[in-house]
Amino acid sequence: MSRTRVFVTGMGMTTPVGGDLPSTWEALLAGRSGIRHLTEDWAEELPVKIAGRVAVEPTEVLERVKARRLDRSAQFAMVAAMEAWRDAGLEGVQLDSERVGVACASGIGGVTTLLDNYDVLKAKGARRVSPLAVPMLMPNAPAANISLYVGARAAVNTPVSACASGNEAIALALDQIRLGRADVVVAGGTEAAIHPLPMAAFANMMALSKNASDPTTVSRPWDTARDGFVLGEGAGILILESEEHARARGARIYAEVLGAGITADGHDIAQPDPQGRGGARAILRALGEAEISATDIVHINAHATSTPQGDIAEGLMIHATLGAQAPHVVVTSTKSMTGHLLGAAGAIESIATVLALHHRTVPPTINLDDRDPQVDLDIATAVRELPSGDIAALNNSFGFGGANVAVAFGSA
Repeated sequence: MSRTRVFVTGMGMTTPVGGDLPSTWEALLAGRSGIRHLTEDWAEELPVKIAGRVAVEPTEVLERVKARRLDRSAQFAMVAAMEAWRDAGLEGVQLDSERVGVACASGIGGVTTLLDNYDVLKAKGARRVSPLAVPMLMPNAPAANISLYVGARAAVNTPVSACASGNEAIALALDQIRLGRADVVVAGGTEAAIHPLPMAAFANMMALSKNASDPTTVSRPWDTARDGFVLGEGAGILILESEEHARARGARIYAEVLGAGITADGHDIAQPDPQGRGGARAILRALGEAEISATDIVHINAHATSTPQGDIAEGLMIHATLGAQAPHVVVTSTKSMTGHLLGAAGAIESIATVLALHHRTVPPTINLDDRDPQVDLDIATAVRELPSGDIAALNNSFGFGGANVAVAFGSA
């Protein structure tokens, strides 16, 4: 594989704390939580009644007819992709479509379309099931619809690796460019699983927090009172571009994608390796591919979902890989504000990592009142500044099935 440099030239997102890139970043820096009580009738029957709904409904952004033909997960993806495409200055630009690709991940896919149409089938019969159900519910629908929007005719992929999916899409996009298969790749992840069935399932497996206090305080990574994650929804999309292509058109460069590491735990279908060995290997592979050392890392946007075991394992892997540098790296978990966006988490948090490098500013981790003594990290509980010069940062993502992905970014 070539050593082609790959840059981030555009970004877009829709999250529980903001409807676009600027509003989300402003909310993260302000430490505002997007977790709220669910007001739907069906939520009353659930053991968990809070989640991170998007701050702006996609129907406020997309054309009404277009939105009706998309599952909610694809709606989010389109909102984020449209913003990222504009942000990169590519709207209206004539590109070689065979050199444009898409890698948009989802952990669960069009689950709301699937379950809603099953309800129709049971209540009204087979003839009333939507003829659009399959192209709406298929996991690759978000990627496919983005490809139609940008005119992509290179590879259009949908990595599915649970909560590591969004970062895996970024890693795949990096590979596509370095392998010479594309010049521009629209990469990221989306998720829309706030529905009674997935929420009941997550709650019954003891993955979701059942804390009934103020919803804005429930997602609390590394805190001794943490008892599970809070489900969120939304999407994050990055435009990745080869150096040659970006410089030829005078693109603005936010950061460089230096490398990625992908591994598997081989330990358990749901629980992480308690020693964090699989995640540690992913971090080391990312550093190796990036051709940087632990001393180059100044910031980590951690996976840190607020689960009892996962947060400890990640702390161990950071120390195992960064060694003496670990105590000097500014670590944060933006999930404390957005909740856990599953297949979109890696993309949202990679964008936050890129913005931290771009602005030299790290958003805080909120709700950390009593840090777990097993976690020995420099966790930002207020906005922190990053040093000048050439610096690098990591974004970690880990998912059910033992999936681990770490992506290394460098300042532009």
